[in-house]
Amino acid sequence: MSIVPVKGERVQGAEVSWFAPLCSDDFQHLGVPDGQWRSSWANTSRIVQRADELGFRNILCPSSYQVGQDTLTFAAAVAPLTRNTNLLAAIRCGEMHPAMLARTVATLDHILEGRLTLNVISSDFPGEQADSAYRYRRSWEVVEILKQAWTQDEINYDGDIYKLKGLSTDPVKPYQNGGPLLYFGGYSPDALALCGAHCDTYLMWPETKDMLAQRMRAVHAEAEKHARLLDYGLRVHMIVRDTQAEAREYAEELVSKLDDEKGRAIRNRALDATSLGVALQSANRDRADEDGYIEPHLWTGVGRARSGCGAALVGSVDQVMSEIHDYMKMGIRAFIFSGYPHLQECEIFGTKVLPHLKTVSLAQEYGRVPSTTPATPLGNGVRK
Repeated sequence: MSIVPVKGERVQGAEVSWFAPLCSDDFQHLGVPDGQWRSSWANTSRIVQRADELGFRNILCPSSYQVGQDTLTFAAAVAPLTRNTNLLAAIRCGEMHPAMLARTVATLDHILEGRLTLNVISSDFPGEQADSAYRYRRSWEVVEILKQAWTQDEINYDGDIYKLKGLSTDPVKPYQNGGPLLYFGGYSPDALALCGAHCDTYLMWPETKDMLAQRMRAVHAEAEKHARLLDYGLRVHMIVRDTQAEAREYAEELVSKLDDEKGRAIRNRALDATSLGVALQSANRDRADEDGYIEPHLWTGVGRARSGCGAALVGSVDQVMSEIHDYMKMGIRAFIFSGYPHLQECEIFGTKVLPHLKTVSLAQEYGRVPSTTPATPLGNGVRK
């Protein structure tokens, strides 16, 4: 029984996704740069193609200005190299004029023939330190404008930040009905309010199951104000081996060459380094046992050299499967996994665990994607 009513209760299965390390986040040993793992087109596109071949249903393409590759450019380039998986492209709200962003997203959605989903980001811009309430207000307005662009003939918007009048939406109709699904992560009251009102899937970083349950209840309360149900997702790293001993040994090896000062520098270079979510991941490490575990299979060592998602599921195939099923019983229906190095761990999880999971695409389950009819060309004002 789910902790809260969820949109995905009618979905028989989970959306199991992998991660594209666009932001210089691929290592053999955490914190030790290696040319072969750098955030290059060759390395990252190879990971995405392998995830597509193995049957992952979505791939998170993150966003950062400080390091790595541009998200939407990468997604457009890798789209024709994939056949089945969706791409979960991060959009940093306000970085692009909302109407232009709507057109960019619609174009990319057509390139992918409906295989696009969006991760709504509200972080600071490069060189900016904006108030949290302002950043989430900006995201709120961007999302509302995107929805007008995708569902109406005109954009007419009178907000605190954006004021648009009589702007035709003829060029910006996406492939999917109503536009791509919106995934969102955030922990402040303003973040929860935005997600409850406008987004489809609330993404959480790893914490104890009790704390995840609290997050889900808080977001559900916000969604309930708008008579909405959401899906819930978990972004967590993965170390799975044939035995628990092998998995724990690999976890120790992963951080065996990590200098804590280097790890701190890696964490601090992110634009969200001072966010509440990052602080909560740091608190996980403070509560962990001497080996870094806050639950029997949830290890916080990854967070020593990472600003965002800072913990990994560590265990045997059966143990990891059991953890995933426990999360699903809570009502979590979307998973975004990753591991170091990403191609190797994608292969291990994709061959040892993924074949035993029933997977779905949430966008297809909710009827966003036309199943048999071809896409309507951009610019003729007709929606599918």
